[in-house]
Amino acid sequence: MKILDLYIIKKFLGTFFFTVLLFAAISVVVDVSEKIDDFIDKGASMQEIIFQYYLNFIPNIVFMLSPLFIFIAVIFFTSQMASRSEIISVTNGGVSFYRVLFVPYMIAAALLFALQMYANHYLVPQANTRANEFIFKYLKSKYSENERNVHLKIDKNTYIYVSGFTVQDSTARRFALEKFNDNKELTYKLMADRIKYHEDKGTWTLYNWFSRSINGLEEQLLSGDKKDTTLLLKPEDFGQKKYLKETMSTPELNEYIVSEQEKGAKNLELFIVERYRRTATPLATFILTIMGYSIASRKVRGGLGVHLFTGIALSSLYVIMLQFSTTFSTHAGLPPLIAVYVPNIFFGIISLYLVWRAQK
Repeated sequence: MKILDLYIIKKFLGTFFFTVLLFAAISVVVDVSEKIDDFIDKGASMQEIIFQYYLNFIPNIVFMLSPLFIFIAVIFFTSQMASRSEIISVTNGGVSFYRVLFVPYMIAAALLFALQMYANHYLVPQANTRANEFIFKYLKSKYSENERNVHLKIDKNTYIYVSGFTVQDSTARRFALEKFNDNKELTYKLMADRIKYHEDKGTWTLYNWFSRSINGLEEQLLSGDKKDTTLLLKPEDFGQKKYLKETMSTPELNEYIVSEQEKGAKNLELFIVERYRRTATPLATFILTIMGYSIASRKVRGGLGVHLFTGIALSSLYVIMLQFSTTFSTHAGLPPLIAVYVPNIFFGIISLYLVWRAQK
């Protein structure tokens, strides 16, 4: 049986890596056609384009769509084996249908699972860091998104709130700063209709400001139309800096989430979803392998074409379902852990049904 096991494992892995290389080549060609004008206009060198951008662009796109590639690989080579009656010959020779599935197929799936776990938690974030350095230098601004209802904790007893922050002019609206003593009693409050950051000076200008200092039963009230001051705050502190979730290894991501929670930051679901996704996606390897084997091991009229169509449709549905559940988590309050694992649970049930109904 070792010969058969090695044969299937080589077929599985070989088809997977061939699919990955083919898709990576197509992705690079499409991306070059879209960005070639920007590369030329911004003066990016060929060395930077190839070694800093595209060599680090490929891991992200490959491992993001790895469930699709794995499912297609299983469908493709298993359907070929079925069309040549190899699977029928193996089972007629006394080898169990489940023995073929749970030994060579699962060994190959385990190898790909380990590769994806390392890539998602460490390799891809490192690659994204280098790719983003190129992107922010030649293609787009580092901070391009405005923020709303931002809560921050800038030190042990100081909290800041703004109703909105605009990246383009470094301006925050409805600003409030509150300081508390160790007994959690309010000692100082500063409010302004608008504040604006001056990068050359490192200072903030407050417009229509009002302050209240509290010392026991004594209070001091001050106000004015305009005031320059310094704060332990910079414009980038307002932004969630969503690109960071793609550039931090998982230990760094965990530290970032804890740090932001201590500051009182809201809307961290995107980061928490990313943390769970890095493990949930590799786990789908086993589910999609079982599903693909169950579908393609049967010899049917239409052969490879029918199997490939089914495989692409189902794997695409998995990716779409994952995106939908992520959106519900970040915008509709669905718990991140549930959002990430819903596709795995749904397709896990389908895979069990298919393997039960498969021709044995």
